[in-house]
Amino acid sequence: MPYQTLTLAREEQVALVTLNRPEKRNAISAQMIEELLAALEECEKRTARVVILTGAGKAFCSGMDLDALRALSSQSREQNLEDSRRMARLFRRLYEFPVPLIAAVNGAAIAGGTGIATLCDFTLAVPEAKFGYTEVKIGFVPAIVSVFLLRQVGEKRARDLLLTGRILDAAEAQALGLVSEIVPPERLLARARELAASLLAASPTSLRRTKALLGSYAAAQLDREIELAIAANADVRSTANFREGLSAFLEKRAPDWKAED
Repeated sequence: MPYQTLTLAREEQVALVTLNRPEKRNAISAQMIEELLAALEECEKRTARVVILTGAGKAFCSGMDLDALRALSSQSREQNLEDSRRMARLFRRLYEFPVPLIAAVNGAAIAGGTGIATLCDFTLAVPEAKFGYTEVKIGFVPAIVSVFLLRQVGEKRARDLLLTGRILDAAEAQALGLVSEIVPPERLLARARELAASLLAASPTSLRRTKALLGSYAAAQLDREIELAIAANADVRSTANFREGLSAFLEKRAPDWKAED
């Protein structure tokens, strides 16, 4: 299928998916989520044995698109629930994808971009890459990503990252276990292809069954936790502090938070 927000290339048994909105720092839109889901489906149907995911330009993925953010203030609860479910579908698809996924993080991967980058099986990053779950700084709840982050880094570290919303460099992200390897920019895709080649040397049946087994351990718990996260993600959007945080972010000013909401 033709894609407008990404490109999909096949290199023998390896598929290369490139988020392709460099003028918007590969920001996430509803269309990008749907196209990324479709691209993953195409990779699976065409029996790619490894998928590499990267970004065009200087950023990997800078988080939610500004136009999408502007639209949030006027959405109904049902629309907010559907937005949340869309993101949950993407994150879970990445987490449970049947063949190995390699993220080649070429620059900033912020908020939802951090989720996309770190939910892959392997996360390669350039030294200049930045990561962060910044949602609380603009009135959101980092709900859906929290389900997966707890499993990746443990509760204490997850609380630190989610409650502060601070930005991590690639070295700290690697120390926390969110980044597998730091790679010079000029070697990033070459290293991703080397890793893919090493995975191609393994039994495809073994890789698929190992991934399926790992995913099955938490499947029932994920079902319950993701539903809680979807509701929390939608509910916060009805609060005054959400509206203030969103307005402040779009207007590039400091937010005037209410004591309670």
